[in-house]
Formats: sequence, C-alpha cells, structure tokens
Amino acid sequence: MATPHYCYSFLLVSHLFLLSAQSLDPTDFKALLSIKNTLTDVSPTTPFFSTWNLTAPDPCSSFSGVTCSFNRVTILSLGANSLSLAGSLPPSISVLTELTQLILSPGIVTGSIPQELAQLNKLRVISLSNNRFTGAIPSIFSSLKTLHTFDLSNNQLAGSVPPSLTELPQLRVLILASNSLTGDFPQTVSSPLLHLDLKNNKLTGTLPPSMPSSLRYLSVSQNQMWGPLSNGLDSLSELEFLDLSMNHFSGPIPAQLFYLPTLSSLFLQRNNLSGQLPQSPGDNGPLIWSPSYGEGSTVDLSHNSLSGKISTVFDGVESLFLNNNRFIGTVPEVYVKSMCRGSTRTLYLQHNYLTGIPFEEGTVLPDTASLCLSYNCMVPPASLMTCPASAGEQLSRPVAQCTLFNKRLN
Repeated sequence: MATPHYCYSFLLVSHLFLLSAQSLDPTDFKALLSIKNTLTDVSPTTPFFSTWNLTAPDPCSSFSGVTCSFNRVTILSLGANSLSLAGSLPPSISVLTELTQLILSPGIVTGSIPQELAQLNKLRVISLSNNRFTGAIPSIFSSLKTLHTFDLSNNQLAGSVPPSLTELPQLRVLILASNSLTGDFPQTVSSPLLHLDLKNNKLTGTLPPSMPSSLRYLSVSQNQMWGPLSNGLDSLSELEFLDLSMNHFSGPIPAQLFYLPTLSSLFLQRNNLSGQLPQSPGDNGPLIWSPSYGEGSTVDLSHNSLSGKISTVFDGVESLFLNNNRFIGTVPEVYVKSMCRGSTRTLYLQHNYLTGIPFEEGTVLPDTASLCLSYNCMVPPASLMTCPASAGEQLSRPVAQCTLFNKRLN
C-alpha cells in the first residue's frame, strides 16, 4: 500500500499532465484545426504542418508558427520556413481573439480576405503579401484601432482603397502595392504613417491635400494619378524615399523636394512635369535645410518636359537621370568634378538640348562611371561615354532641330 507521500506525488504529477494537455484554450485549438483543414502544404519536402500534431500535449510549444501567452494564441505565422501554402483562410480564425500578429508567408493562398478578421481588435500586424487573394479590401477593417502594419501587397485584390483605412489611429505601415486597386487615392490620410506603398495599381485622382509629416517612404508609382505635385508634399520633412514615377502628374516640381534634409531617393520619371529647376538654394527663398544626397542616392527626373539650365542642386547624387527632357546650356562643372572623384557614378543627360560639358583635355573617368550625353546640341566626348541601348546610335541632334528649338525659346 502506497504511503500518503507517494499518493500525493502521483496526484501532483497527474494534475500537471492534465494542465499540460490542456495548455491551449480549446476554442483556439479548434481554430487551429480549422486552419489546418483549409490550408495545405505545396512542398512535400518542407511541410509546414508536419509539426501540427493534434495529439501533442502542448501545441503552444510544438506547433510551428504558433506563439501563445497564457494559453491563448497571440502570434500566428503561417508557412514560416516552408516553401508555400495553398488553400484559403477560414473565417473561424476570428475566434483567436488574443491574436496580435497574423503573418502568411508567400504562397498560393486564394479567395477573399475574411471580413471576420475585423473582430480581432488586438491585431497589430496583418501581413498576407505575395499570395493570390482576390476581392476587395474589407472596409470593416476600420475597426482595427490598434493595427500598426497592414501588408496585402502582390495579390490580386480589386476595388478601391477604403478611405477609413488611412485614418486608423496607430497605423504606421501600409503596403498595398502590386494589386489591381482602382478609384481615387484616399484624400484624408491622418494615420501616423511611416511607410505608404501603393505602387503598381490602377489608382486615379490627385495626391491628398495633406499627408502625415511622419512619412519616410512614399510610393504611388505605376498608377494613373494626375494633378500638381504641390498637393500633400509640403509637410513631408522626414521623407527619405519618394517615388511618384509613371503617372500623369503635371506642372513644376516643388522646390522643397530638392532640399528635404533626409531625402536620398527621388523618382519622378515618366510624368508630364514641366518648368525649370532651382539653380541654387537661394533661388526660391530662404531654405534652411540641405539635401542628404550621397552614397546610394538616386534622382530620376527623366522622360518629362523639364526645361532651362541644369541645376547644381544634385551635386553628390550617386545616380542622376535627367535624360529625355528639354534642358539647355552647359553641364555644370560640379558634375564633372563629382564624376571624376567617383561620387557620381551614373549621369544620364541624353536627349536634351545641351551645348557643352567642361571636360579638360586628357580627362579620365573612373571605371565605375557611366556618362551619357548623346543626342544633344553638341559633339559629345564619345570616348568617355557609356550609354544605354535606349539612347540610340546618333551622337548629336540634327542641327535643324537645335536651331528650331532655340528660335522657339527666343
């Protein structure tokens, strides 16, 4: 007969085992079972769900991609370390009411995004990028007041961007790039965004009249947007990356963009921009900042209708594309010096109306330098040039074109 001490020890071990077996909330366990039934592993060599043993005593510690706190699922990272998943997301995921992060690795998950996710009012991160979701972005997601990161990029979503989405009070990262979204760009952007990426959609309309000054990354390239650039850009003093390329924006480029203290990447190519560039900081009134161009910086203003003399404000830019515009005059000497010392590695000025560049005899450019001056109103230094195929084989513009252009200027 066992002594009382041994009986107590046996009961304690049994109790601990029962607690371990029930370490995950039963409702959450049913939700995980539903997820496993609607998603499948595409790659048999690296199956994600191989660790989801439904008889495991502690799913919180054994299920891949599952993180728990106090027996509730708080983070769900589906497809982690797996090639990809297929299937769809079940609405029953909404019972994981303590969930703060929902992350789906790139795969071929299809169907619509469950509206029931809006019930998860503790969600901070939703990342469902690089899959095949269809349908519209549920407008009911405006109820996710704690959402910090929302990434639905590289799917097949359609419809408009819900206006309430850019009004979420804690949203810092919004990435909806590479879908088939239509309609106007939201005209109210009050969320404290750091990163806004809507490139490669079918958005129309103008930039909003104001955007949060906290923005550091803004891209709406490859859309169908139009209007002046003065809208919404005046207050973006923290901006580091701006890409408005391949739209229908028109009018002059705001001078402030050239003197933002943190901006190192500026892409405005293939629009309908016109007007002249500021020749120096003082040309547009007192500007207290200086641009942060340097290693890794890129400015692309190509394929517009910009005119006048080339500005010196881009001194130090590593990759500078001003080709296919209407610039005139001589290339400023600062760019020659910048190329010779290796600061500027790419300088594309082809297809303008330039008349000279101040190279001294015997100038040699670094091997890393790429200069193109073809099809201007000058005889370019062919031995120093490395042009892309798109520049064409003709070194200079026909004299008649240059003469006619100069007459129109006068």
